[in-house]
This record gives sequence, C-alpha cells and structure tokens, in this order.
Amino acid sequence: MKEIVFNSIKETQSFAADFAKTIPPGTVIGLLGNLGTGKTTFSQGFANGLGIKDKVISPTFKLVSEYNSSPPLYHIDCYRLDSSFDFLNIGGEEFINSNKSITLIEWAERIESLWSENWMFINFNLVKDKPDSRKIEISDLIK
Repeated sequence: MKEIVFNSIKETQSFAADFAKTIPPGTVIGLLGNLGTGKTTFSQGFANGLGIKDKVISPTFKLVSEYNSSPPLYHIDCYRLDSSFDFLNIGGEEFINSNKSITLIEWAERIESLWSENWMFINFNLVKDKPDSRKIEISDLIK
C-alpha cells in the first residue's frame, strides 16, 4: 500500500494525471471515501492524464460518463445506487469487464459484492487540522 498526502487540488490532479499514464486498459479502480475527500478531483486529473479535454464532473445523477480517449475512460458514481443489483441494471458488467478501457468507480463500496481480485482501490481521507489536504492510500491489486 502506498500513502500520499496532497496539500492542494492542483497537487492531487497533477499526481492523478501522471498516475493515469501508468494504468493499462482493463483496469478497474475503486475510489473509496466520504463526501468531499477528493474522489472527483482525482478523477479530473486522471482524465487529463489520458488527454481528455472535456469538463469532468461527478456523474452522480447520470451515473456513468464515458470519455473518448486512448484507452477509453468510464467514470462511474455509485452514490445513488442502493445495491450491486442496481449497478448491474445500468449495464455495469460492461464497465467492469472491459479489457479495452479504464473504469473509475466513485463510491465503489456500494457495489462491494462485485469487487474482483484484480481491481485496484484508492482510499481518500481528510487530513485532520488541514482543510485543504487529503491523504490517499493506493492498494496494490488484490491477488
């Protein structure tokens, strides 16, 4: 596990952009953490690292955003889902079983029953007494 503390949005996005360039197609990354801990900020930087110029926002209400990049990026927000069944009803299997795209899933804990041993997870946390700082913990692939 790797732990990193970021002291600004810019630091978070810069790291995420560089990190994105190291992630191969077929990777699913579960983004875990409470509201306001930096999941969407990270996703914005990640998308930028893949060359995506579109405005990246949390897909809370539309659930899935698809971006044309190389590889394609699926950005999913499970916050409004009640279960893994709801995720599968929106075609979730396609997003977690693609070998040609990268999938970022905010609030992945809501679909824990679908987690796979080859997913990567990033935990996002606030840093006590530092309102602009965030700590992330990146897990190795579960194998």
